[in-house]
Amino acid sequence: MSELIDVTGRLRKMPVEAAAPVAYTIAVGDSRIPLNEFLGKRVRLDFEGVIRCINCDRTTKKSFNQGYCYPCFRKLAACDSCIMSPEKCHYHLGTCREPEWGETHCMVEHVVYLANSSGLKVGITRGSQVPTRWIDQGAVDAIPMVRVATRYIAGLVEVACKRHVADRTNWRAMLKGDVPELNLADERQRMLELIADDLSALRDAHGENAIREVNEEGLGLSYPVDVWPEKIKTHNLDKNPEVEGVLEGIKGQYLILDTGVINIRKFTGYEVRFRVMGD
Repeated sequence: MSELIDVTGRLRKMPVEAAAPVAYTIAVGDSRIPLNEFLGKRVRLDFEGVIRCINCDRTTKKSFNQGYCYPCFRKLAACDSCIMSPEKCHYHLGTCREPEWGETHCMVEHVVYLANSSGLKVGITRGSQVPTRWIDQGAVDAIPMVRVATRYIAGLVEVACKRHVADRTNWRAMLKGDVPELNLADERQRMLELIADDLSALRDAHGENAIREVNEEGLGLSYPVDVWPEKIKTHNLDKNPEVEGVLEGIKGQYLILDTGVINIRKFTGYEVRFRVMGD
């Protein structure tokens, strides 16, 4: 069997483009391979036993927080606990690990949104990350609900919403294409009514202009999937360094193969050989 693609290098999160369907690229070293055109082809991913930190390039035995060595995991603001729990942001206390990074990533406009990836969920992202964040979560629909001045305030709004709606994606249901139909414009209105008192209190604390309800249109997304898996089997490069199968779809940051699924983002920083087989 001939090889259409054969590249080696450090694996990175897949770049995406909000086309119809979403256009995916796999990033291996300096190579960028458009993937949609290879649906139905056999692909192979071989982990070569080396993990290099995506920040400092140090070799590490274990990847932390999707691509970092332990020292970078401990010192970088991008790896602080407040990234996963933005309501715990401590920039205003003067204890941010990297204040300049915080100014460009956290002290900027964020969007609190509703998405449908495996059912209704709430999430937050920087305004500049729309719609990339929605695609990475495998959402079929998403809609902005509130625009706020900082990540910290977005986290506080999200906490209020979490009393009424989930903030997690059921990734197995997402990968099976098992997603209910929802009217997100109606869900947005319902949620804003449920958290109206919370928003009022947050405006009192942070300023009237710090939180702005929006009536923006939502975005529907489709994904390049030929076959939805009936059962979800996961590939793990740490347990089996050789992954091979027919590429049947791509959704979120997952490759869907006839032999199982693999979360590409999970293995960021891994040195791999990626091949696409011809006839």
